[in-house]
Amino acid sequence: MRRRARGRAGSGENLVRLVTHADPVALVGITLSILLSVTLDLTNAATGVESLLAGLMGITISLVLDSLARAERRFHLRTLLDGPSWLVGATPQLAGALREAAERHAGTRVAAEAQRRFEEFRREAEQLAAGRIVRPGDDAEDLIGATRDCARELVALTNVMPRVSGELSWWRGDVGRRYWEANLAALARGVRITRIFTYATLTPELSELVETHRRAGVRVGLLPLGGVGAHLHVNLVVWDGSSCWEGKMTAHGEISEHEFSVHPADVQRLTRIFGLCADTATFPG
Repeated sequence: MRRRARGRAGSGENLVRLVTHADPVALVGITLSILLSVTLDLTNAATGVESLLAGLMGITISLVLDSLARAERRFHLRTLLDGPSWLVGATPQLAGALREAAERHAGTRVAAEAQRRFEEFRREAEQLAAGRIVRPGDDAEDLIGATRDCARELVALTNVMPRVSGELSWWRGDVGRRYWEANLAALARGVRITRIFTYATLTPELSELVETHRRAGVRVGLLPLGGVGAHLHVNLVVWDGSSCWEGKMTAHGEISEHEFSVHPADVQRLTRIFGLCADTATFPG
């Protein structure tokens, strides 16, 4: 009895597996073929043999189409994996690990976390495909790294606004100091740097920062708050007209997210914003 039950269960599982992995075109085609065969037989529109042959022919065509669709998918997958060696080698391992986590630990937090991490990875991969890198506010790797790689020109728009931690706290912090060091190195190798400060009040501290930049060789512009629309109050950098950075701000004026991009639309948008601010800013000295 148990053997029969297991046999029936196994047949059911095989049917479910077949339905799950079959192409929708094949399933529809097989179903229609069977319905056609039964209809021809019941309506006496064809003999029993003819009805059977019509059904078998339809099923054969459906299976051929299914085989072609599977071959196309396999070819597409091979094309996708025809890339860098690190991608080709790691992709099967990654897919296998995620599948094992989802199937072996189905219904547990492990399976749910595997799906969440995969969705997060997929979103990040799509961002990379678009030419963008998004990092949290405490990770300024791209801002500093791209400044070190800059070869000709750097233009920047910096918003210096009153904030809880002090309006110049970013420049005094570790990231600000490293970024300024990268600026000095760029100036030393002949990079032209233009930086516009948008400010609420020209405090002595800000005046000192501006003078420090000017003495180092930066072309400095000043733009009072209200000189341009609020939608142009953006922290940005554009390097060599080919890559850019935008700092997403919190309500307190702190950088919460870094977005580095080589997407032409992003570079053009930030270049246009800088140009509009440059038209209004004053460049003393």
